[in-house]
Amino acid sequence: MLSFITSNLLEWYSCHARPLPWRENPTPYKVLVSEVMAQQTQVNTIIPYFERWIERFPTITDLANASLQDVLSIWEGLGYYQRARHLHQAAQKIMSEYGGEIPSNIKDLLSLPGIGRYSAGAIASIAFGLDEPALDGNIRRVLSRVFDISEPINTTRVEKRLQQLAADHLPTRMAGTYNQALMELGALVCTPKSPECAQCPLAQFCQARLLGVQNERPVKQIRSTVPHYTVTAAVIKQKDKVLIAQRPLRGLLGGMWEFPGGKQHESESLDACLTREIQEELGVTIKVGDSLGVYRHAYSHFRVTLHAFICALTNGDQPQPIQAENICWSKISELSNYPMGKIDRQIAKKLMENIHDHR
Repeated sequence: MLSFITSNLLEWYSCHARPLPWRENPTPYKVLVSEVMAQQTQVNTIIPYFERWIERFPTITDLANASLQDVLSIWEGLGYYQRARHLHQAAQKIMSEYGGEIPSNIKDLLSLPGIGRYSAGAIASIAFGLDEPALDGNIRRVLSRVFDISEPINTTRVEKRLQQLAADHLPTRMAGTYNQALMELGALVCTPKSPECAQCPLAQFCQARLLGVQNERPVKQIRSTVPHYTVTAAVIKQKDKVLIAQRPLRGLLGGMWEFPGGKQHESESLDACLTREIQEELGVTIKVGDSLGVYRHAYSHFRVTLHAFICALTNGDQPQPIQAENICWSKISELSNYPMGKIDRQIAKKLMENIHDHR
């Protein structure tokens, strides 16, 4: 028998579920891709990326056989690029260890790169109909309000309690719909700021609302100050080409291409920083020329202000990928062929604009 909470939730969802591309025909592959894309990213943002991805890699076999560069190119702009690398690795593991069939049980799903407890629960319930709860940010927020959880949400004890609450109200053989309904409620109604309680199907059960503390839930631990770094980048030109470097495959923006450079040290000028970084990274000396702009970006745990400069090599030495995965002299007109992070893509676009302006 369904609890009143679950009954109201499912009735609401049947009327308000958004028509999303992975819901039309929820194959295990589409569910896997959508759930990885949805990690730390809102649904409306991922829709065009998902559609391009499925067009380019329609099956798990296509994804497994693709190059990492193709994968990163399709993902470019969605951020958190480790997700793309993990999805690519997961596809290859599924082909080699599971005969090309995405596994359905939690244990095997958790063995795939980039799949944590939430994603495993979502895939198992939505794609395979297993009675597994799933806890994403939206579901945590809904449950913490409905049951007025006053402790910080990112603790082991609260995580266990949320898992139990989700499981307690999970309807047999309807877990996929139930999990999606909770996610949808958090995305559309029980939003982080100014939740629309008057529209909520769980309002009469919501303990935080009854106490008037819904805006204070979930409780989060105070985050430390986000660090800020000043960074330089060299746009090293040689005739109609510029030098770009591929970042190491592991770590931030792994496998993406960039204009080489790095962090400024304390009491170091921008010119000195860039000269040192290029010597360390590529083993060559440069002359730092005109500015090509200042760019700002916030990552998940830090912020950067990047200063880009037009540069030239000062001797006959050839750059070497000392700290990079690879380097390449690319025509400016062909920079779009290389997957880049947001700032480097902005620099590439500015170079393209400068070409057009001088024609």
